[in-house]
Amino acid sequence: MKLSIIIVNYNVKEYVEKCLESVYAASEGIDLEIFVVDNDSTDGSIPYLRERFPEVKYIENKENLGFSRANNVAIREATGEYVLLLNPDTTINPDVLRECIAFADQHPKSGAIGVRMHNEDGTIAPESRRAVPTPWIALTKYLGHSRRYYMSWLPWDKPGRIEVVSGAFCFLRHEALKRVGLLDEDYFMYGEDIDLSYQLLRHGYENWFLPLDIVHYKGKSTVKTSFRYAYVFYKAMLIFFVKHYLSFLHIYK
Repeated sequence: MKLSIIIVNYNVKEYVEKCLESVYAASEGIDLEIFVVDNDSTDGSIPYLRERFPEVKYIENKENLGFSRANNVAIREATGEYVLLLNPDTTINPDVLRECIAFADQHPKSGAIGVRMHNEDGTIAPESRRAVPTPWIALTKYLGHSRRYYMSWLPWDKPGRIEVVSGAFCFLRHEALKRVGLLDEDYFMYGEDIDLSYQLLRHGYENWFLPLDIVHYKGKSTVKTSFRYAYVFYKAMLIFFVKHYLSFLHIYK
C-alpha cells in the first residue's frame, strides 16, 4: 500500500463528501486506502457517507476523541508507506497526491510535507508555512510581527524547507511516524501538528512545503465559539510550551 489517507469527521458530512470526491479525482493510479474516523457525530454522517463511498474504511468512535486521538486510531490500522492527515473541510487539486508521493520518494529524509493552502476566497493561507513557536517567535507574533512565524521570506512558487506542517494537510512518512511516535494525545485539538513537526525535526527529518494547491474552508470542521475556541487553542499552546521549554513543570493536564 502506497498511501493511507485519514479524515476525522464530526458533524460535517457534506464537507467530507466534497473532500472525498476531490481525493478520488486525484487518486488515479495510486494504491491507497482511505479512513474516515467519526467522532460520535449526531448528523447521520456514517450512513450518509457509507452509501456514497462504500469502499472507505469507517471507524466509529463512541465519543468525541478530539483530533489527535482520532487520527491515532486510524494510524495504528494504516498500512501505507505514507500517511496523509487531511481535514474534512478541504478539497485537493488533482496533482497533489501524485506530486507529494514523487517528492517524498526522491527525498528520503522528508518527514512531513505541507502544501499551499487557499482560503475560501482564493487568498493563500499564511499558515501553510510556519516556524516552531519558540518563546521569542511566539512573543514577536503576539506583538504583531509575524514574518518569522509564517516564514514569509520563502517564495510561494517553489519547494522549501519549513518547520511546521499544518494538520489540515499533513503528508507523513509512515516510517518516521513509527520512529518519533504518533500524535500527542494531550492535545485535544490544535497544537498537535506543531508538536509532531517539531518531533520530526528533532529526530533528523526534514519538513517541506510544496507549491501544490488545496482549498481549506477554515472553521467549517470546528465550531469556533469564542470561549471554547480560545480555551482549547491557548491550552494547546501552553501544552507545547511547557512540554518543550519548561519540561520540569507539569501543569497542563
